Amino acid sequence: MRATTIHGTRDIRLAEVPDPTISAPTDAIVRVVAGCICGSDLWPYRGENDITPGDTIGHECVGVVEEVGAEVRDVRPGDFVIVPFDHCDNTCPHCLAGAQSACVNLGFTTSGQAEYARVTQADGSLVKTEGMPDAGLVPSLLTLSDVMPTGWHAAVSAGVREGGTAVVVGDGAVGLCGVLAASVLGAETIVAMSRHEPRQELARRFGATHVVAERGKEGTAAVMELTGGVGADAVLECVGTDDAIKTAFSIARPGSTVGFVGVPHGVELPVRRMFQRNVGLAGGMAPTRRYLPELLDHVLAGRIEPGLVFDSTLPLDDVAEGYRAMDERRAIKVLLEP
Repeated sequence: MRATTIHGTRDIRLAEVPDPTISAPTDAIVRVVAGCICGSDLWPYRGENDITPGDTIGHECVGVVEEVGAEVRDVRPGDFVIVPFDHCDNTCPHCLAGAQSACVNLGFTTSGQAEYARVTQADGSLVKTEGMPDAGLVPSLLTLSDVMPTGWHAAVSAGVREGGTAVVVGDGAVGLCGVLAASVLGAETIVAMSRHEPRQELARRFGATHVVAERGKEGTAAVMELTGGVGADAVLECVGTDDAIKTAFSIARPGSTVGFVGVPHGVELPVRRMFQRNVGLAGGMAPTRRYLPELLDHVLAGRIEPGLVFDSTLPLDDVAEGYRAMDERRAIKVLLEP
């Protein structure tokens, strides 16, 4: 099959690789209808994560089931499915506690930017739609494989509440989905920290009441002014850098929680500040399957349209350009069509 492969820093190629096959009775093979590039894919692309040259890359996709293992009962060939980036059996003690991203049989999508993907726990992971969805719904359904549940996880972990104040640090697709989540959960004041006009506009469309373009101490001062010197009731950290974490804790009011979903890179927690101000930290890798049914209902009912985060659609053949566009911040998020 054709699949996106990574070979070194900023070296993305479309290559022919072996088709994935059923290797366990709980597996399924999905023909990818739409995949996309994630902000977290930019870490290895920029040389910040170790790679094995030639590995496939891409963990977000939706598609049609092509083949299932002998023990798969809940999905069949021909079903259109949303593929969570983190696979789970949805029956282990951790899954039953709502921590599907720590499933004892955890697996991951490894060829979402390709023609086919293998799902290691098909019954526990895959969520099917009623028949084939309209083409216009596909972008929003695709966000349910990762970025929308991840933004939602940040909001839930931060304790966003009706009538409260939420601040979102990060204006990538996850941060924008965090703004949308905070809006759905009823926050009255939603501050998006963003310096990029197209992202600011989308944040407002998703429910942001204020935008702060400043960073560092100036950004903190702007948020504190907006909140009357109190700080945020909930902070969503959607970047993963040390600067983002420092900002998140500098604007969190005493007794609040920072919900973090940005993959950490070089982060040092301000433990003394956390202790002195009783500010908690919660979140981590999103338990995608936990949130999928509720988010799918929101999408199908037209209450949310997270697919608006895709501001570029490219054929799979142009995947290298998609990476360049996101790396250079010319695109928020790129949808790929095999």
